[in-house]
Amino acid sequence: MGTKAREIAGVKVDELLKMLNKAYADEWLAYYQYWVGAKVAVGRMRGIIAGELEEHATEELKHAGMLTERIVTLGGSPLLTPQDLLKESGCGYDAPSDPDTKKLVEQNIKGEQCAIVTYKKILDYVAGKDPITYHIILDILEDEIEHEEDLEAILADMGVPAK
Repeated sequence: MGTKAREIAGVKVDELLKMLNKAYADEWLAYYQYWVGAKVAVGRMRGIIAGELEEHATEELKHAGMLTERIVTLGGSPLLTPQDLLKESGCGYDAPSDPDTKKLVEQNIKGEQCAIVTYKKILDYVAGKDPITYHIILDILEDEIEHEEDLEAILADMGVPAK
């Protein structure tokens, strides 16, 4: 990373890289959780839910790419092994061991809520200091909020009351 670019980051870059790598791990695991959930889903509204899960999977993978670019620009390296993804993840991986559509949706709402908290922490850390990271994280956060809303709407369509 260039000297001026490091200066305008305005934060402890090593700390920011740790936060971004945790989010990167979460995105990869969310991608897989959504993707595999779409493949194994059974039950009510299966087609609609599988389609929604696949769409979210694609967006989570896009987020991982955005985070990778920022990590590299800041002079870091993204996590390189699946073991590191699991070890460093803040939100973890919730295997879709119960393929019931309602359970899958509830599982993924939990993941989105964790992601929202994670990205809010990063936003707070870089606010007023690192405008580039701020805008990247804000863009991802907007998607995560939309994902939570989409999934909660699906539960409502299934007649499941909001928690």
